[in-house]
Amino acid sequence: MASRTLRDLASQNRKRKRGIPSVCSAHPVVLEAALAEARDLGTELLVEATCNQVNQEGGYTGMKPADFKRRVEDLADAAGFPREKLILGGDHLGPNPWKTLDADEAMDRAEAMVEAYVRAGFEKIHLDASMGCAGEPAALADEIVARRAARLAKVAERAADETGTVPVYVIGTEVPVPGGAQEAVETVEPTRPEAVRLTLDAHRRAFADAGVDDAFARAIAIVVQPGVEFGSEDVAVYDRARAGALSSVLADRPDLVFEAHSTDYQPEHALRELVEDGYAILKVGPALTFALREVYYGLAMIDAFLDEVPESERLPSVMERVMTDDPRFWQSHYAGNAQAQRRQRHFSYSDRIRYYWPKPEASTAVAALLARLEGVRVPQTMIGQYLGELYPAVREGRCEPTAEALVAEAVKRVLRSYMRACAPSEG
Repeated sequence: MASRTLRDLASQNRKRKRGIPSVCSAHPVVLEAALAEARDLGTELLVEATCNQVNQEGGYTGMKPADFKRRVEDLADAAGFPREKLILGGDHLGPNPWKTLDADEAMDRAEAMVEAYVRAGFEKIHLDASMGCAGEPAALADEIVARRAARLAKVAERAADETGTVPVYVIGTEVPVPGGAQEAVETVEPTRPEAVRLTLDAHRRAFADAGVDDAFARAIAIVVQPGVEFGSEDVAVYDRARAGALSSVLADRPDLVFEAHSTDYQPEHALRELVEDGYAILKVGPALTFALREVYYGLAMIDAFLDEVPESERLPSVMERVMTDDPRFWQSHYAGNAQAQRRQRHFSYSDRIRYYWPKPEASTAVAALLARLEGVRVPQTMIGQYLGELYPAVREGRCEPTAEALVAEAVKRVLRSYMRACAPSEG
């Protein structure tokens, strides 16, 4: 049975302005930190895998849905986090990984992916068939998107019946595609209320025509664009005045909430306002691995000073080699001259560097860095110089001045802003 937290999310958001963060990352250090933070707070934890990360063909992580579930559960066990409080979701499940193929073949593969997610026990299923495939326009009509989503829901329901699971669904998508905009962003136009209503109506009809009314009845959220986005070097912050009309849609649908994507790098007050305005599911991913890269690079600077590490062996130099040797994950995202692209490879909000941490040379370099600092109590003055945002936690005794503790604190610090925004004090 789907977690009560998800099934009751709409009522909890209306009554108490509560929400839930969604951790969208496959990085084990990020997952470890998230599990530890949720354990200490005594809350449930929602972890989601995307269609490109994890699918029946392995995705870019090499993991199938059952593999990802095992990894997260193993990490939960190691962290002392109760498995019954772990919620797993699949994000943007649809033809996106195969959109260069014709629609029939891409949808056949999307069906196999959705089935694999449901059979693995994922409880939250985001159906997203909004992207055009070979020979189709990039953006498809609502009716086509809805029919394809219903086709995927039919497969999901059949797998659920056979396994005894009862998934909940999220429909709709945001613009642009997941992972951040590929151009500069200043402001982003929120979805028009009438467009949301048309999307809901199209999906209701398509699910009914496909004989999966029960699946539509278990839709808990719709993805909309509230006007938040991040590009390579800038962030569009939520402006509730501009997006105010959008929340009116929820007045007609007390069983639904909005799901907000690309909320990475939003200030905490904006996250809180999103939750208050009905965006009860806040997705975060790149901001977590961005924080991880920040702490790794800061420790690398400290390590270079303490151990006089040669330039070629320092982590930023290693990552530069890894990324330039295999540019496929960043090349189409970073514009400008060679100097601008080099800067973005390491410091972009889009954080395309996250695709490279599993590479053998990168993981070896990180392990060597942490091994050199093992047992070292990093001087507070160096933390202040190279890891300034973590300095207060060390000074106040909330974080030990060790590499391992600093890495975990960097990720937890981002997560806490989401958890505070989603679960405010009762006063």
